[in-house]
Amino acid sequence: MNQGHERHLGLYGATTLGVGAIVGGGILALAGVAFATAGAAAIVAFALNGGIAFLTAISFARLARRFPESGGTYTYAKRVLSIEVAFVVGWVVWFASIVAGVLYALGFAAFSVEGLLRLLPGLAESWSWVGDGRGALIIALAAIAVYSWLLVERTAGGGNAATIGKVIVFVVLLGGGAWAWVAGAPAEALRRLSPFAPAGSLGVLQAMGYTFIALQGFDLIAAVGGEVKDPRKTLPRAMYLSLGIALVIYIPLLIIIATVGAPPGGIHAAAEANPEGLVAAAAERYMGVAGYWLVIGAGLLSMLSALNANLFGASRVAFSMARDRTLPRRVGEMRGRTGTPAIAVVTTGAMMAMIVLAVGSVAAAGAASSLIFLVSFAMVHCTAILAQRRAGDLRLPFVPVAGAVLCLGLAVFQAVAVPAAGRVAVVWLGIGVALYLMALAPGARLADASAEARDPDLARSRGRSPLVLAPIANPASAASLTDVAATVCTPNVGRVLLLSVLRGDAVPDDAAIRDAQDILSESMGRSLESPARPETLFTIATDVWSEIARVADLHRCETVLVGLPRITEPGVEARLEGLISNIEADVVIVRAPPRWRISEATRILVPVGGRSAHSHLRARLLASLSRSTAPTLTFIRALPSGAGGETRRRFDRVLRGLARDEAAGPYRVELELTDDPVDCIAHRAEANDLVVMGMENRGREKPSLGPFALEVARKTTVPLILLGRRADAGSFAARGIAQAVSTIQRPIR
Repeated sequence: MNQGHERHLGLYGATTLGVGAIVGGGILALAGVAFATAGAAAIVAFALNGGIAFLTAISFARLARRFPESGGTYTYAKRVLSIEVAFVVGWVVWFASIVAGVLYALGFAAFSVEGLLRLLPGLAESWSWVGDGRGALIIALAAIAVYSWLLVERTAGGGNAATIGKVIVFVVLLGGGAWAWVAGAPAEALRRLSPFAPAGSLGVLQAMGYTFIALQGFDLIAAVGGEVKDPRKTLPRAMYLSLGIALVIYIPLLIIIATVGAPPGGIHAAAEANPEGLVAAAAERYMGVAGYWLVIGAGLLSMLSALNANLFGASRVAFSMARDRTLPRRVGEMRGRTGTPAIAVVTTGAMMAMIVLAVGSVAAAGAASSLIFLVSFAMVHCTAILAQRRAGDLRLPFVPVAGAVLCLGLAVFQAVAVPAAGRVAVVWLGIGVALYLMALAPGARLADASAEARDPDLARSRGRSPLVLAPIANPASAASLTDVAATVCTPNVGRVLLLSVLRGDAVPDDAAIRDAQDILSESMGRSLESPARPETLFTIATDVWSEIARVADLHRCETVLVGLPRITEPGVEARLEGLISNIEADVVIVRAPPRWRISEATRILVPVGGRSAHSHLRARLLASLSRSTAPTLTFIRALPSGAGGETRRRFDRVLRGLARDEAAGPYRVELELTDDPVDCIAHRAEANDLVVMGMENRGREKPSLGPFALEVARKTTVPLILLGRRADAGSFAARGIAQAVSTIQRPIR
């Protein structure tokens, strides 16, 4: 976010956002459905939903205190789980707020048409489109367009006036009901509650499933956490306050509707006859025509403020996802003049408009919203459980477990009771997974690798403790290799294992033992100057290269870092190739002078070949370098001298996109036209402090030194780092599931 517009919401602004999203729209649209389903026991259904919502708010508050950033559920999942699982969570949460916005846009349109037809009974005859559904669609689309424009122009939107206005209207409705209760016959009013639960407990459960969306909105406060002042205190308080205000209004209003607002036959029969107009009819019974218009006014204000809040929150989720490349990059751009995520707002508004045209029904939108929000809230509870385990507390927390079970139970019921809502959720999830795999995955994984390298807390909260193995055979190179290993390793989270292998085909002589001691002394001396505190391992083996592979596999190393021997030594290429082939880990090969520090590299040349197989590892390394220094990066691509203009433009575009994804600091991009790319790279290398380049790939996506890298190594003298990235193990779904399972089973180190 633009620094000038960060942290502008206080407790009042954050609470108003939540109240605007919760209060009014859901109860006015769905109270009739609840009473028709459960009779007067709908009051109990709303109260039970309030309990589930408070359990969810507690989990939200715990996560918000730990991760006070924008994005809400998506950000929490990203912090605790893999980027793939976070995408699924964010995709569901974004859609949930979009569909909720659709519900409130259509609800606003329905109240508008109802009011217009009551005021002007002949309007439908003069303009048939007003009453045949087209008018409602036009009004809904206009409301979305207006609030999208307001959120593009202002950081806080335009919903506070509507929120304050509707709360005042609800207070008046409650006051009128209380007066009618006192002035009337309370005993007669209580008799209208009978039969209290005509459908029994199943009816209460059905009413809970239909109306849970009426308490949604407090979660949007977490979605804008990056814009809230003193978020660790303000976010929990605002969520509890907004939910509490909603229940203080809802429960008394439902009691009034079911008693003094009900006809002599009872609320259940009245709701079955006219569920959509029940609240307005009830208010008219105990307050006259003024009560009817108060409900219409409250409905209009409620729908508008809830539309504003959901559009605001959903756009911030989209903005956070785009910053992590789990949505297209452009969605994460800021508007310079206002400091608002304009493209995220417009994209979210456009999605709402398309779904309005596709759905066109308040009931369908409400059913889908309830299901999707229940699923997303279950995800919040599961994330809270994992976050607690990441922090080292292995106890099973009652609140998140109970909340997850209740949310999932209601979600399953809703999917069975309203199959169309289940189909909508499945289709949307399928679209998201396909979009991620086909278009978003490479960029998202690059951004995630870079973010994890820059932010050690991200790796820690995910429960990762990556191990870098650094075999060291030459005391002269021990210090420089340890320095590079400490850079590649995530500080304070990852570990470095220094390996020294003594030849076992003969009894080690004094020289070999002294070399081992010198290696330990050099490496430990350098490590004391960095955040990494390496472990050391001495082994004895007849084949040094096989022993390195064995240790790497035994300790499940994420990265193996080896020094590049003199290329002129006989058999060195074959030994290196054998090592690379035999280990299931990323490989980093380093050539550097004795006691060289990687922080000395202020100008880094990054030659790029035809494929980006090693981009993930390269992004991680370059981001690690940016933690301590800000080197200038030059991404270079060699093209044949006869390459035409269109070819050059195409490769320039690709290279710029790659550099933008991988660089964590200043960079430039250059194309070189040459028929001898090795000489070109070698010549350019001499003007830089370090060359970082990927190895070639061979069968099964395994890295290989390849002739190009070897020739560059032979013709250059500057420090050189070669990167070999293993193909991602497992599928999209399997990786996320495996990580979640390992999280639950494995305690924190």
